[in-house]
Amino acid sequence: MRITVIGSTGHTGRHVLVEALRRDHQVVAFTRRPAALSDPTELQAVVEGDGRDPEKVREAVAGSDAVISIINGGGRHDPHRAADATRTITTVMADLNVRRLVITSPYPLVAHKPRIPLWVLRRLLATPYADAAEMERVVSAGDLDWTIARLTRLTDKPATGAVLTSRVLLERPHAITRADVAATLLDIVQDTHLAGAAVNVCGRKPFREFQ
Repeated sequence: MRITVIGSTGHTGRHVLVEALRRDHQVVAFTRRPAALSDPTELQAVVEGDGRDPEKVREAVAGSDAVISIINGGGRHDPHRAADATRTITTVMADLNVRRLVITSPYPLVAHKPRIPLWVLRRLLATPYADAAEMERVVSAGDLDWTIARLTRLTDKPATGAVLTSRVLLERPHAITRADVAATLLDIVQDTHLAGAAVNVCGRKPFREFQ
């Protein structure tokens, strides 16, 4: 597949690039910071730009089979970053007839058993969570073949291969490595049964704790 990765120089996006290349996909990196790419020579293309710029998004998405978008919720100085960029991305994809979209979102938006009490998370992260919630609404209101992957707490540990992907709320929302997230996002891209669904993704502990 030819896959455009938006947010490709973030901590998780870099893992997605590595794993996509390992699987022999053609990869287009879309980023505001191309200098942060460690080795762009294996990439199909690098497009520098902001996700709210339709012309730059069009350049990055044209000819791709799928888009993986990893955009964190906004902050005080840019509170609608994720939702605004996602409106542009989905509009461009629909115009170009690029159907498959996998987008990340924080699991605490829907969680009932986080490691930190929900009221603490939702107060401390009110702005990015509100932006992520609006981003989800933008995606689910469209008619692309979208999947929202809601992620639990991310770590930089090595990949374990032990991942739980569920359409229902997680009984034990364990942390997950970014490397495992990358593999999971690429698996989801190729799983057409998950189109039109939001899934919750976490790491898994030993078999006695499997759901």
